[in-house]
Amino acid sequence: MKVLHTSDWHLGQQFYEHSRFDEHQAFLAWLTDTLVSEKIDLLLVAGDIYHTATPPASAENQLYQFIKTTKQHCPDLHIVIIAGNHDSANRIMAAKPLLAQFDTHVVGRFDSNAPHEVVLPISTKNGDANVVAMPFLRSSDLSSYNRQQEQPLTYNQAVALAYKYALQAASELPSAPLIAMGHLHAKGGDISSDSERNLVIGGEDAISASIFTDQPDYVALGHLHKAQTVAKKETIRYSGTPMPMSFSERRYQHQVVIVELSDSGTTVNPLYIPSFCKVMLLPEKDCVPLNELCELIKQIDLTDEDLAPYLRVKLSAHDTDTTFREQIEQALEGKQVKFCGIERVRQQSNQQDDEQTLFEDVSQIEALNPHSLLEQAFANNKDMAGQAVPKELESLLSQVIDELNAEDLL
Repeated sequence: MKVLHTSDWHLGQQFYEHSRFDEHQAFLAWLTDTLVSEKIDLLLVAGDIYHTATPPASAENQLYQFIKTTKQHCPDLHIVIIAGNHDSANRIMAAKPLLAQFDTHVVGRFDSNAPHEVVLPISTKNGDANVVAMPFLRSSDLSSYNRQQEQPLTYNQAVALAYKYALQAASELPSAPLIAMGHLHAKGGDISSDSERNLVIGGEDAISASIFTDQPDYVALGHLHKAQTVAKKETIRYSGTPMPMSFSERRYQHQVVIVELSDSGTTVNPLYIPSFCKVMLLPEKDCVPLNELCELIKQIDLTDEDLAPYLRVKLSAHDTDTTFREQIEQALEGKQVKFCGIERVRQQSNQQDDEQTLFEDVSQIEALNPHSLLEQAFANNKDMAGQAVPKELESLLSQVIDELNAEDLL
């Protein structure tokens, strides 16, 4: 039985206010061709199918057209999709009855009173598998566990219970290879800090890989944008995003993962995704004078590009020319690029390094941990300096974060 693991498509994303529809369409066409050529039996999409909880109609149509077209080319294919932290569980589940007709199984929410509902027995022409299709878990999904305990559970402990009961339910099914899915931040996972949300819930954001136990033959994870193994195990993996989600990801080798399940064991191999739309940062290394930057822009060769690339430029904050925007715009004339703005860079001396590069980019704010900011606020306040943050205040902040995550506002 052959399985293809992918995640974090973020359909409907505006990349620096530019639509990625054509780029996503190119990826989905490639994916359909790959499913055919690799003779895949089961496609796993491990969350964040959409970029927001309220995606544009074009993004939803894009997903449904992909499923329809793919099933025409791969009539025996089964698809499992779980909701991620960017997705609306209700929106994902609304299409469940219709998608079931295309052998597409969607799981948007976990019911702690019915853990068996996330366990899907899948039967393909080349074999069977039991899939624990665990979506992104919000605190509200796990609240009933606290009512059963003498001491309040941490978010991590509650997540572990959710997987424990779901895996128990899977063990009661007829014997078959077991696949676990999840959308979470596994402990030790390498994040792309300027394009991923910190899944901070109750002050804890990293889940131990031990929650998966040794039962699954493969664990398909989503949320982290870098393709990677977890806990040094080849069979616990993030597939990563199919395309760059920020300029820091422009050199990643984006991939899907092909898994073969057989009586002799599990084999795992990455399959690299072509670059459909180049992401360019000029200059690549240190800042250069404005005139040199403009010359670099003029030298961009777009002859081999099917889609207009994204371009962002860096300029030293010490460059005092007041016409820098006008000069950059003039250099861009006639260039078929999606311009993503100017990043002003300033240099600051410190004791450890001669220079420290600081980027004046408000998008970096998302990388900050709200709980760390609260601690800094206490440390910097003259009336509260030296005091620990009260537990009641920590708890209130966690509740606010949970609510914002649920509404997709954080």
